[in-house]
Amino acid sequence: MLSDVFSTIKNTEAVGKKECTVKASNLIKAVLKIMHQHKYIGATTLIEDGKSGMIKVHLLGKINECRIIRPRFSSGKMEFTKFEKRFLPSFDVGIIIVSTSKGVMDHNQAKKEGIGGKLLGFVY
Repeated sequence: MLSDVFSTIKNTEAVGKKECTVKASNLIKAVLKIMHQHKYIGATTLIEDGKSGMIKVHLLGKINECRIIRPRFSSGKMEFTKFEKRFLPSFDVGIIIVSTSKGVMDHNQAKKEGIGGKLLGFVY
């Protein structure tokens, strides 16, 4: 489901449109919130449809690549550098989204808090 969201966002930006709609879930809301905090996407709006709902995402045209990481590798608090080298193009460019015991966050925040987790995806 998260891979559908990332591919929809990437394809919509490649075409040049300014907004897209994706299915909603708690994980997707958390991932989109992190992307919004890092200014990769604009505001998000929840659209109720009687089921899980849809999210309208306003795009800013700043995403070069966004993909999920499969399999979802476990990363300890000291192993993020290895995955940064593998998935991100350069030091301090992009974010890796991590699911931790304290919630979904980016790898920099997980390093600051000293916790590890499962790698979900990356954006740059």
